Amino acid sequence: MSVSHPYILVLYYSRSGATRTMAEQVVAGIESVAGIEARLRTVPPVSTTCEAIEPEIPAEGAVYATIDELRNCAGLAIGSPTRFGNMAAPLKYYLDCTSELWINGALVDKPATAFTSTASLHGGQEATLLTMLVPLLHQGMVYAGIPYSESGLLETTSGGTPYGNSHVAGGSSDRSVDDTERTLARAQGKRIARLALALRSLHEEK
Repeated sequence: MSVSHPYILVLYYSRSGATRTMAEQVVAGIESVAGIEARLRTVPPVSTTCEAIEPEIPAEGAVYATIDELRNCAGLAIGSPTRFGNMAAPLKYYLDCTSELWINGALVDKPATAFTSTASLHGGQEATLLTMLVPLLHQGMVYAGIPYSESGLLETTSGGTPYGNSHVAGGSSDRSVDDTERTLARAQGKRIARLALALRSLHEEK
């Protein structure tokens, strides 16, 4: 981790753009905190055809994350659409390849948070967020959701949970991220940034 420029890795997978929009709002929240930066990254899709190879740089959006970017981050925010109450395969594949970081304790005491997007209001938002935190806990990370001091959690009629922010995209994925969901995403980013700065000294002592 850079001593002068600690960063939060904002890592997402998005198919229709909603999760990417949420990630960008998390970035805005992080960058509202002095002394820390956001690094926006995505992961390539997973193909059932073994010969299929994605280009090293995607045609649009954020570049693909490396394992070193996760190793050196001060904190992590991960985002994914729901897939039957779980994160999408591409993001899980990336996390499944981090056993070296687990063995070396590279992520211990670093804060983490998660966000998701579903087609329907009861489409597995909370189940997805709860399953997304499991590998982070195995890595020894400190998980942070969204506290109820954020009034949007009580006012929302769409996405937003104490386990992490969420968005309801609609059956055709044509519903935009609304103002409450954006506000909660920024609050989530701000919180993870502040926690990363507070916990940074613990990690540097190891």
